[in-house]
Amino acid sequence: MDSPMCLVKNADGELCVEPEAIDYLMGLKQKVVVVSVVGLYRTGKSYLMNKLAQKRSGFALGATIQSKTKGIWMWCVPHPEQTDHTLVLLDTEGLGDVEKGDSKNDAWIFSLAILLSSTLVYNSRGTIDNDAVEKLQYVNDLTEMIKVKSSTVDEEEGEGTQFAQFFPNFVWTVRDFTLKLEIDGREITPDDYLENSLQLKTGTSKKINDYNFPRECIRNFFPSRKCFVFPSPTTPDNMHRLDSMDEAELSERFREVADTFCRFIFQESCMKTVIGGHTLTGEMLGHLVNTYVETIAKGNVPCLENAVLAMAKIENQAAVNEGLVVYQKGMEDVKVLFPVDVNQLSENHLRSETQATKAFMKRSFKDKDGEFLKALAV
Repeated sequence: MDSPMCLVKNADGELCVEPEAIDYLMGLKQKVVVVSVVGLYRTGKSYLMNKLAQKRSGFALGATIQSKTKGIWMWCVPHPEQTDHTLVLLDTEGLGDVEKGDSKNDAWIFSLAILLSSTLVYNSRGTIDNDAVEKLQYVNDLTEMIKVKSSTVDEEEGEGTQFAQFFPNFVWTVRDFTLKLEIDGREITPDDYLENSLQLKTGTSKKINDYNFPRECIRNFFPSRKCFVFPSPTTPDNMHRLDSMDEAELSERFREVADTFCRFIFQESCMKTVIGGHTLTGEMLGHLVNTYVETIAKGNVPCLENAVLAMAKIENQAAVNEGLVVYQKGMEDVKVLFPVDVNQLSENHLRSETQATKAFMKRSFKDKDGEFLKALAV
């Protein structure tokens, strides 16, 4: 893919998929690593994604106070370190856009980024203070925006625990960071800085509960957390031309952090999986996008279990079709040998049947009861 394309269109608060982008994913048979970036608008999200794509430009950066990215944009590039894998970069619409003023729509964009990614990058500016944590308010609403299972049984066990089993790795990138990484005169790492910012206060007052709640959500939903703090890349006067500046013009420390960030994403981001640990191809990811966006458009809450079952049904029917093609080709080959005796015909049938089953098993997905394998044999 030479440049990004819109994957999920956001028009007047209504989400819908872009058919061209879905078609591209449907043709992608490689396993995928999906990295999404979310955060307030005008905080430099798109720059990070261009950096991960190893391109100077691609995702629109913009040089004004207006948000440039609308909906969710996708850029599929060869994975820099994993052969035969595709890195899918998702740049999301900036949260809290004053021109839009629709927090519910923001919450759906945030939820989709979580549902689709294997690594979620949350981009903010300044410091990780109480205000920064509270601006990650969409985490608090996740139990209302996403369901793990279609059944409501065992909800008492806590959905945060369930979510943690499939939620993406969480990376917090802090831009234009100017403070010293110290606590009580002791030097700390960016990871220490994040964990210290997520510490809970003791007590049961409303004020303390309000302080602890978003931190508990982040800690529970995202057990795997990482932090990077970026100094300003250049002077304020040059920020408007960031996408056209040579790397050498950016501050050395900024370039060092950006390179470390990219190495971490390339090396530590896992392949996209769903419930049960099944790894996804681009085609399977396309099915998920369709299912989730259609569910949201209908006013319903996306359910992981239902989405995976719907994807499995499509994939297993395709596996049956592939198996049938293999079998039919094998039986066609025997026609040139006619007339043949019954034993030779039976031998060819068994061989073709075995090859068809192998082709089916290679693609089949969660065919627990063998329903589709039986359909192949009929």
